[in-house]
Amino acid sequence: PGSYDYTSLQASLGKQMFALNRLKASGEVESVDLPNCHLIKGIEAGSEDIDILPNGLAFFSVGLKFPGLHSFAPDKPGGILMMDLKEEKPRARELRISRGFDLASFNPHGISTFIDNDDTVYLFVVNHPEFKNTVEIFKFEEAENSLLHLKTIKHELLPSVNDITAVGPAHFYATNDHYFSDPFLKYLETYLNLRWANVVYYSPNEVKAVAEGFDSANGINISPDNKYIYVADILAHEIHVLEKHPNMNLTQLKVLELDTLVDNLSIDPSSGDIWVGCHPNGQKLFVYDPNNPPSSEVLRIQNILSEKPTVTTVYANNGSVLQGSSVASVYDGKLLIGTLYHRALYCEL
Repeated sequence: PGSYDYTSLQASLGKQMFALNRLKASGEVESVDLPNCHLIKGIEAGSEDIDILPNGLAFFSVGLKFPGLHSFAPDKPGGILMMDLKEEKPRARELRISRGFDLASFNPHGISTFIDNDDTVYLFVVNHPEFKNTVEIFKFEEAENSLLHLKTIKHELLPSVNDITAVGPAHFYATNDHYFSDPFLKYLETYLNLRWANVVYYSPNEVKAVAEGFDSANGINISPDNKYIYVADILAHEIHVLEKHPNMNLTQLKVLELDTLVDNLSIDPSSGDIWVGCHPNGQKLFVYDPNNPPSSEVLRIQNILSEKPTVTTVYANNGSVLQGSSVASVYDGKLLIGTLYHRALYCEL
C-alpha cells in the first residue's frame, strides 16, 4: 500500500463528519415488529454469527470480546451453541469441544459450515484468542453433540479476520476487516479511510488475496449455485457481488448501496435471498449506553443480480428488545437473529 504525505493526512483529519457518517451516528430506526418472536434462553452475551445446516441444525457463535467493545459477560469464554430447528420447541445447547483445544481463550467470531461428499460436517470458526487471529476447523460429531478440533490456521494474510465462508474441507474465503492487527494502527487505518481491507482465499496449498479496496470487509457468503461471493462492507454501507472463477480468484460484478451498517450475510438456500443483520447506528454500537442502546435491523435482499434488487426491512427494533443485530438466518419459515453482544431472537415468519 502507498505512503501518506502530510497534505492528505491533514485532509483526512478534517474528515470528522465523514467518520460520523460512516458510523451513521444519527441513524434512527422505525420499528418493524414480527408477531411470533421470543428471546432465546441461554444467549445473554452475544451471538455474533449463525449458520444453519440443510437438516435444520443451527450453530451460534457466542461471547465475542474485543478491545473497546461492550460485553455483558467479560470473564466468560466464548462458545458454540446448537439448536435443532426441527424440534417443536427448539432450545440452544452448548456443544462440547474435544480435549486439547484451549477453551479458556476461545473467542469465536464469524462461522461457516461445509458438508463433504461423505456427509462429514466441518465447522469453521474465526477465533481471537488473546485478541489474535486464527481460523479453527472442527468436525461436528452429531451423535455426541460435540466438536472435534482438527486444525488451527494462522497466516500473515489473515491479520484481522472477521468472517469466513467454507468452500472445502480445509478451504475457505475470509474477510479481513482491517489491514493491520495492532489496535492503534487499526484505528488509524479506519480513521484515515485507507480502504486496505480485503478478501483472502485459503487452501492448504495456496493462500492469496482475491479482492481488495474495502473500507471494512465484514460478512461473507456464497450463492447457492457456488458462482458468486457476497461481501458486506460495513463502514461503506455496501454489499459487493463478486464472481468466482475456477482458480478461486474473484472479480467484482456489482455493488449494492444501502443506508445502514451491514454486518453478516446469510443465504436462504431455497430462494437465494440474502438476509442481512444490520446496525442502523454504529456510534451507539461502539459507544455503549444502556439508556440509549444500539438498535437492530434485518434486511432481506431478493434478486441481487438483477438491475433493481428488492430490499425489504423484515425486522427493526430500537434496542428495547434486541440490541446490535449482527446476523439473520432463515430456515423453513423460522428466522434467527443474533447480536454482537446482546441476546438472540427466534421468530416464526
